[in-house]
Amino acid sequence: MEHVTEGSWESLPVPLHPRVLDTLRELGFPYMTPVQSATIPLFMKNKDVAAEAVSALGLSRPQSLWGAGIGEQTEAFSPLQVTGSGKTLAFVIPILEVLLRREEKLKKRQVGAIIITPTRELAIQIDEVLSHFTKRFPQFSQILWIGGRNPGEDVERFKREGGNIIVATPGRLEDMFRRKAEGLDLASCVRALDVLVLDEADRLLDMGFEASINTILELLPKQRRTGLFSATQTQEVENLVRAGLRNPVRISVKEKGVAASSTQKTPSRLQNYYMVCKADEKFNQLVHFLRNHKQEKHLVFFSTCACVEYYGKALQALVKGVTVTCIHGKMKHKRNKIFTDFRRLQSGILVCTDVMARGIDIPEVHWVLQYDPPSSASAFVHRCGRTARIGHGGSALVFLLPMEEAYVNFLAINQKCPLQETRLPSDAVDLLPKLQAMALADRAVFEKGMKAFVSHVQAYAKHECSLIFRLKDLDFASLARGFALLRMPRMPELRGRQFPDFVPVDVNTDTIPFKDKAREKQRQKLLEQRRKEKTESEGKRRFIKNKAWSKQKAKKERKRKMNEKRKREEGSDIEDEDMEELLNDTRLLKKLKKGKITEDEFEKGLLLSGKRATRAADPELSGPEDDC
Repeated sequence: MEHVTEGSWESLPVPLHPRVLDTLRELGFPYMTPVQSATIPLFMKNKDVAAEAVSALGLSRPQSLWGAGIGEQTEAFSPLQVTGSGKTLAFVIPILEVLLRREEKLKKRQVGAIIITPTRELAIQIDEVLSHFTKRFPQFSQILWIGGRNPGEDVERFKREGGNIIVATPGRLEDMFRRKAEGLDLASCVRALDVLVLDEADRLLDMGFEASINTILELLPKQRRTGLFSATQTQEVENLVRAGLRNPVRISVKEKGVAASSTQKTPSRLQNYYMVCKADEKFNQLVHFLRNHKQEKHLVFFSTCACVEYYGKALQALVKGVTVTCIHGKMKHKRNKIFTDFRRLQSGILVCTDVMARGIDIPEVHWVLQYDPPSSASAFVHRCGRTARIGHGGSALVFLLPMEEAYVNFLAINQKCPLQETRLPSDAVDLLPKLQAMALADRAVFEKGMKAFVSHVQAYAKHECSLIFRLKDLDFASLARGFALLRMPRMPELRGRQFPDFVPVDVNTDTIPFKDKAREKQRQKLLEQRRKEKTESEGKRRFIKNKAWSKQKAKKERKRKMNEKRKREEGSDIEDEDMEELLNDTRLLKKLKKGKITEDEFEKGLLLSGKRATRAADPELSGPEDDC
């Protein structure tokens, strides 16, 4: 088996273009990382490559995906961390070299390479790296296709400027193949395709892009080089490799000289800490920490988009003199600008979900703070990997509840990720009353807090490590205080529970107004409309009640008929006519007892009842005198 070690760019078996080397020197990369030294020569020799470019350290090499005699396997051994392994350059450089070596030069609208990545942020990052190289090669045009932008403008830009290299997210790329009516025949443009790269392939599948990827693969020419980069090997990834790659070479990365079974999965320069505190202390401790580290750059991870919205707004108000921005998967148009702006900052706070956990390279992140532990243990390592990248130092801190402390041992065993405890500062200021005051002053904050609490509880219930993160052991009262709620929300998880330790604020929350006057005006309009509907529905409610009574009457009628049928089937001795006479006599007797009729009327009624029974029994006895 071949062992590939890193070296200088000049040591590659296939020489790189001088302008590519100049760009690498300009970017400050004199040496290759192991994944680069393993991937680039193979890519340039017309090989399809399946690289397990993990963003963690020392994962043991998985079993071969191929049978005997199929494919090759290469291991790259690294004395450094694999986090920040230079994976982007491992496919950007081969793309340029392959396109430069083409016999027939690409025309403006001919696509020579496509890079598909799961998130907009990662696509922007790759596009930025690629632009450092393409500016030295004006013959190549590049284009970025991601969500959050006007697709019509993307079409016009491609028609105007071309796009020899496309960096795209799967949904937008698939959409572009359907834009033939707008003058973009992308299926024809990709006939000249030389290279396809699927970056973060496992995440592409996890995020539900499998159908889009398969559609795109069907539209691309089969004669191409394909590179697939993945952090984990799942059955879905294996299926994708078999479908999209031809006789691929398998590459994995290990740390040199260390047994895989004892290898730490996080970078050695990363200091990993944990803090144990109660649910109603976590926010105070977070703010205390951020106020003491204002000159540094932080990523703060929360479990849900709603939590990001709520706590992001809270941090913007309570941590002064620092740029606080928020980013999550449900943002449409703002995400791209927020991400780009934060990357340029020297210090600041980015409040985010796991959309920022993998593949994202933000320069000089000093601290990764995990307010909520992630839903899976592997995501914990990916989050930590946003700091201490490519030889730089960094730190990570996770906040745990007392009942969650066993998670520390679990990570040490399951993810080879040791954590050190940091003491709980005693001088943290209680800021929850201020957060409650914000909710009382602005309905937007109140509603964000309620949504955040509900989403957090629902996410907690779905945690993969359910033996440690047990919903039934969660102190909901303490959690609600930690969210600075004014009252408990109505939700299935809280139904039938009592919370004596939680004291709701003595205020009618329906009266809390929006600070935004336009929103408040709209809310008042809706409230007035509901009041009118309620008034109008009073009559409808009575109708509903009558309807229900009629249903009961119909039920009794059905029951009576069933009883009669049963009696007939059983051969009852009492005939229907006799039964009718008996019932009439009973009714007359009741009226007599209540004083509603006299004895003479009672006797007359009995005689009439008897005559009716006789007529019913023998119709021929009926006379004209009875017709009156």
